Amino acid sequence: MLGNSEITITPDSFTPLRVEENENNEQMRPGISYWQDVWRRFRENKIAMLGLFTIVAVVLLALFGPFLSPYSYSQQFLEQQGVGPCRQFWFGTDTLGRDMLVRVLYGARISLAVGFVASFINLVVGVLYGGIAGLAGGRVDNIMMRIVDIFYSIPLVLTVILLMVLMGPGLKSIFIALGLVYWVDMARIVRAQILYLKEQDFVLAARAMGANTRRILFRHLIPNCMGPIIVTVTMCIPAAIFTEAFLSFIGLGVSAPAASWGMMTSDAVVGIRSYPHMLFFPAMAIAITMLAFNFLGDGLRDALDPQLRK
Repeated sequence: MLGNSEITITPDSFTPLRVEENENNEQMRPGISYWQDVWRRFRENKIAMLGLFTIVAVVLLALFGPFLSPYSYSQQFLEQQGVGPCRQFWFGTDTLGRDMLVRVLYGARISLAVGFVASFINLVVGVLYGGIAGLAGGRVDNIMMRIVDIFYSIPLVLTVILLMVLMGPGLKSIFIALGLVYWVDMARIVRAQILYLKEQDFVLAARAMGANTRRILFRHLIPNCMGPIIVTVTMCIPAAIFTEAFLSFIGLGVSAPAASWGMMTSDAVVGIRSYPHMLFFPAMAIAITMLAFNFLGDGLRDALDPQLRK
């Protein structure tokens, strides 16, 4: 009652407020994780996707290509030595009458194996060494990095050549030689990242909650370094492939009759005027593979950069 008038309140007395669906013309996109955003930005890079598809194609050809060929990498056709590309031999034959196509495909196995094994050793040794040095700090860090400086002061290719001379040529020797020296750059990069990250608040919070040094390194620091680590590993693969090709070119690579791209280019130099196709196809395979990995590495570097995330 208000005075002499009575006011009755019913549901019809209320008017619901309307919430505009597109208020201020802004649309909220669904939340995505960091790696989903990385994949989205990587897919938008056409050159990087081209590099990825090229690498996948090269790997598949290396794995299954020799099985699809009617010839083996060591089979000789003495009556067809030095034949150029034709219907029977798409890449021609070498001076011993061996099919160049199957030898290029078989050489891809060796070159890619060298690149992936060297990168795996680079990943394991370099990340552990650089992570321990950066987290330990002080005298331990100083001693460990002086060892790295000693390796770094000697030219990489010269070190690999000296190790290959001592151990003898062969694929196993290449793996050992590259594994002993290829982790240096990774160790320096990871150490720099760890030195920056270990002073961040999330590391201090982990220490306050009782996390030990091992847990901090493997659960907090290294996962936050994955961007530079992935890019470095990707760029290491073409460098290892080129190093293997150079070693095979100077006679320190795999032994005959096994084929590698470097050995094939070395064999082709002698008869380059008479048989240019012997040099063209393995050199083209090296160039395409290295370009593909460099395109992939550049795309990953851009996609993993947190400053570019929108």
